[in-house]
Amino acid sequence: MRNLVVLDAPSNLGLRPPAPGTVPGCYKLAGALREQRIVQRLHALEGGVVVPPRYDRGDWQEGDGVFNAAAIATYTRTLADRIEGHVRAGELPVVLGGDCSIQLGASLALRRIGRYGLVAVDASHDFRHPGNSERVGAAGGEEVALATGRGQDDLTDLEGLKPYLRDEDVRFFGIRDEFEEDRAELAALKIPTVTVGDVREWGADALARATAQAFDVPELHGFWVHLDADVLDPTVMPAVDSPDPGGLLPDELTALLRPLVNSPHCAGFNVTIYDPDLDPDGTAGALLADIVVAAFAQS
Repeated sequence: MRNLVVLDAPSNLGLRPPAPGTVPGCYKLAGALREQRIVQRLHALEGGVVVPPRYDRGDWQEGDGVFNAAAIATYTRTLADRIEGHVRAGELPVVLGGDCSIQLGASLALRRIGRYGLVAVDASHDFRHPGNSERVGAAGGEEVALATGRGQDDLTDLEGLKPYLRDEDVRFFGIRDEFEEDRAELAALKIPTVTVGDVREWGADALARATAQAFDVPELHGFWVHLDADVLDPTVMPAVDSPDPGGLLPDELTALLRPLVNSPHCAGFNVTIYDPDLDPDGTAGALLADIVVAAFAQS
């Protein structure tokens, strides 16, 4: 049994402002889950906080590439240092975000160690890049593209380690069934994509167990699990920046996560995007904490 270590990564650098003069509230995710006693309930060690740089887009304009890029690059290295240390120590980091750009810290950390895969449990593929979009800018919707080497070098080639992930080592779960055009690009790249409908047809537990087993090959050292709270249906998780209908229900998500995070090949886990500013009574945050705790419970 490896020790779980809860580490806060409260960065919102990768999201667009929800309104002029404001900043994304997902930086409060870690605090909200801690209020739900997630560290104690996971019987985890305390990993502390990796404090992000200030959110400041300056004079950035559309077409200038990824905003906050220098700050994201700095934060990615710092977060990677912490994650790498825990993984090398034989611990399993549980990283509380933050927006999805924090996943770059995990990818860089694991790339330093060896070759790892990624299981992204997300409503969208976060694969926007200059080759498929003119609206590149928010790293929180582009982190998988960046991690696989697509985009500007100051984010894709940190420490000369481009790419942090190989296309064939990425798996997507929970993408909405209607995003057919997005899935077509991934299919052409031979990146497996499992939609919400697929999960219901084939079964969350069976799919997750097959995926964990698929990463048990000599050329891979393991995999990371990335959870974006918007994979849940907005009827139960409205407190996200893009609450698209047709998502997973809590029991489905728990059943999907449990075989993945309890696999001996899982190197770590992060949760992102939940915004306490959009959850005034805290019910969505309580649900998210319950799902994470239940996922790590031994079956």
